[in-house]
Amino acid sequence: DVQLQASGGGLVQAGGSLRLACAASGFTFDDFAIGWFRQAPGKEREGVSCISSSHGTTYYPDSVKGRFTISKDNAKNTVYLQMNSLKPEDTAVYYCAANPVCFRTATMWDMWGQGTQVTSPA
Repeated sequence: DVQLQASGGGLVQAGGSLRLACAASGFTFDDFAIGWFRQAPGKEREGVSCISSSHGTTYYPDSVKGRFTISKDNAKNTVYLQMNSLKPEDTAVYYCAANPVCFRTATMWDMWGQGTQVTSPA
């Protein structure tokens, strides 16, 4: 079975840092891009980062560029999202997903993990 296990969420004051992890199993990890998305109450799910399968190319929207860093450990089948300088608007449930290529739109992704809550109050 395909599994994507997201962890590492929590409560951190604005300006602080968190590192999320997405542990993957049940598919050939090296053949898939891994994306991180977030969804705040009443809002659509938005992409915050993606790392490609082939060259490890990374993508970020302007809202997190320079603050978030995605990386992967192929030996552990795990992708990390380092989040620094957190802002209240980063508060959301964060999800990881797998797909052959990176897409900005969440609806283009087929495999999803459960979410992990990130809260950064003002």
